[in-house]
Amino acid sequence: MAEAAGIGQFAGLAAGLAVSLTAIATAYAQAKIGTASVGALAEDDSLFGKTLVLTVVPETMVIFGLVVALITTGFI
Repeated sequence: MAEAAGIGQFAGLAAGLAVSLTAIATAYAQAKIGTASVGALAEDDSLFGKTLVLTVVPETMVIFGLVVALITTGFI
């Protein structure tokens, strides 16, 4: 399957691991930050902007994982 896409087997495996592991790490981080954000917002509504930024920050890990996957497979 990987050869049909023009990449090697190990490059495809590395790309899959790069994206999947960063996605799992991001899901874990967002779960922890999300619950803390809801608790903080229950106490003080003025923290909405700060908690929103902290919730969005872990998404950059998936973007970095995607960039690593694209570099590994040679698409970039």
